Amino acid sequence: IMLKKIFISVASYQDPLLLETLWSAYKNAENKDALVFGVCEQADTGINIEAINFKDQIKYELINPVMAKGACWARARVQKHISDEEYFLQIDSHTIFANGWDKILISYYSWLEKCLKNNFVITGYPRGFKPNEELTSFELNTAYKETLGITFREKKLFEDGYYSVQKSYPANTKLPAKGLLVAGGFIFAKKEFVTSFPYDQKFYFNGEELSIALRLFTNMWDVVHIPRVPLWHLYTDVENLIRKLHWNPEDEKNRITKWNALDKFSKSRLGDLIKGKLETPFGLGSERSIEEFGKLCGVDLTNKNIIDENMATNNFCFKEIESEIEPFNSVAFNNQ
Repeated sequence: IMLKKIFISVASYQDPLLLETLWSAYKNAENKDALVFGVCEQADTGINIEAINFKDQIKYELINPVMAKGACWARARVQKHISDEEYFLQIDSHTIFANGWDKILISYYSWLEKCLKNNFVITGYPRGFKPNEELTSFELNTAYKETLGITFREKKLFEDGYYSVQKSYPANTKLPAKGLLVAGGFIFAKKEFVTSFPYDQKFYFNGEELSIALRLFTNMWDVVHIPRVPLWHLYTDVENLIRKLHWNPEDEKNRITKWNALDKFSKSRLGDLIKGKLETPFGLGSERSIEEFGKLCGVDLTNKNIIDENMATNNFCFKEIESEIEPFNSVAFNNQ
């Protein structure tokens, strides 16, 4: 049978774990030949691609950090390398993969396709991991087995203009669940996601996730959270893994456009999106409204008004997905 290819999008900024991430994805995949990596590395000296035995499966670009313009800009560059792959997986460059992760994600996706009538993406904040000092071993957090959704963070709604901070939050189910919000560090979808919602490189970092969520919702795409996402994410800069972030002063001093200007523009662009001022393919769809989105999660986005803080941050509108025909546990094989 023809293997269904997965395009893996990796934007990396001065990240010592990039190589580990690529290796982890490759060595833990069931169908290694079906993987294609798109990597935008922003670093002074890049990884040694020639030394990687699957280098023919990597579309790689190295950019001087001074030229870098943020996560969305890098992700948009990576998306230009997609060709005939069937699936698209977007991750961050500090991600560790479970054994058989590709088979798990495709199985989950196929099951969901039978349950949902709309197009959809699988997303969420994966569970965390901690590296040791030498970066030779990783402690994976496998304790939480249920579905983790995404809600807004308390006291951080409309923190800066239209921008609100998000958090991982239990969806109170062991089954996949429909939600509303998107995590940039884990998106799994059919390739149509990229052709329909190409990344808007004018976003910087803050505003990225809500802008994608609103574009999906208003175009009648669903957002799905799954239990036991088969990858783990490094959430903290542990003391022994100091990685530079985009706003690092050394890189910043040589930049023409400073990060705070990019950030400010990005947040005002989120406002333009919400007010319906952006054109296709970066604007809103017409199949569901911003008002409907807001009613489902307790916020009036247009007027920057919190209707129901408890609903927005805790008591979210997650909807369990069940199938009469094929119960979910039939596909949720030995996944940690």
